[in-house]
Amino acid sequence: MPLPDTMFCAQQIDIAQELPDILKNFTKAAVRTQPEDLLLWSAAYFTALSKGERLPVKDRLELNVTHKTDSAMTPGLLKTLHKQLSIRETCSEEELREKWRGLCLPTDQLETLLSLGSFGSDIDWMEFFALGCSSLGETLISSLKVACELLTEDEEGGPARIPFDIFVKLYTYLAHLEGDMPQDHIDNFLGSRPKCFGSSSSSEQ
Repeated sequence: MPLPDTMFCAQQIDIAQELPDILKNFTKAAVRTQPEDLLLWSAAYFTALSKGERLPVKDRLELNVTHKTDSAMTPGLLKTLHKQLSIRETCSEEELREKWRGLCLPTDQLETLLSLGSFGSDIDWMEFFALGCSSLGETLISSLKVACELLTEDEEGGPARIPFDIFVKLYTYLAHLEGDMPQDHIDNFLGSRPKCFGSSSSSEQ
């Protein structure tokens, strides 16, 4: 015979004062991020929250995002990864896989980027970030434009400027990956750039 349901009155139910705010913030984050797997993303969200880490949350909802058919990466997701992993110059492959999985990104795309970059156990984050930008851009310059727009501290719609040394690192790394670009061409291109590079100052080679 089943036991009768226990009845409680309002005075007996103790609800933590912070619970409403936690749930409200979580709901807003889920709406902005639109994860492919809500349960998987939720686990990553609350794990990061409990550890005081950067949350796997987009800055804003991405509307009408277009990307290649073989890529689930979006600018917003790459920016979120950057916020989570750019605290140090390098991250471990284990850390990257954990954050990648928490954003519900496809494993095969991660394997492709890791293979392309020939990374070891310690991954130079800005190099991996550059590869992420290349997955969103059709050309070297359009990939750099994506990088500028994600890294800039300018207001949205502005010139999307980033420090020149960061631009040099990104451009040089991606140019060398192409394999057929002479060093003097790289040097001449960098020598013609303004010292605070922005996406609006780019031009196709």
